[in-house]
Amino acid sequence: MNLRNKNKFRAEVSTSSFSDIMFFLMLFFLIISTMINPSVIKLTLPKAQHNQTVRKTEISVSITKDLKYYVNNKEVTLETLKDALSLEITKVKEPTIVIRCDNSIPVQDLIDVMQIGNELKIKMILATKSPNG
Repeated sequence: MNLRNKNKFRAEVSTSSFSDIMFFLMLFFLIISTMINPSVIKLTLPKAQHNQTVRKTEISVSITKDLKYYVNNKEVTLETLKDALSLEITKVKEPTIVIRCDNSIPVQDLIDVMQIGNELKIKMILATKSPNG
C-alpha cells in the first residue's frame, strides 16, 4: 500500500523580471553618474597637452566669462575675494587653490586672482581641459 502523496508541492521563485529590474537600475545609475559634475558653474576651460590631477583638499575659485567670481560655488566680488579665500584656507591644513576660469577672459583678470593667492602664500593651480576631453 502506497500512502505517499503523488502531487508533491515545489516552491519556485520566478526570476525572469529580476534581470529587467537590474538592467533598468544599472541604466539609471549610469545616466546619473555622467550628469555629476564637480563644478556647477558653466565654464569653457583652456586646453593643455598634459594633465595632472590634484587629490589634496582643494579650494575652487571660478571665474566666468562675464567676470563673476566664485569661491567653492559661492559668488563673491573681486574686492571680497581675498577675505573669502582667507576664510577658506583657515579650514584646510594644506590649502591648494584650483583656478577654473573661462578661456575667453582677459589675462589681467586671471593675474589679479593669482596675485591675491601670492599675497596669501597659497599654492595655486590653473585647471585646464584635456586635449581629448
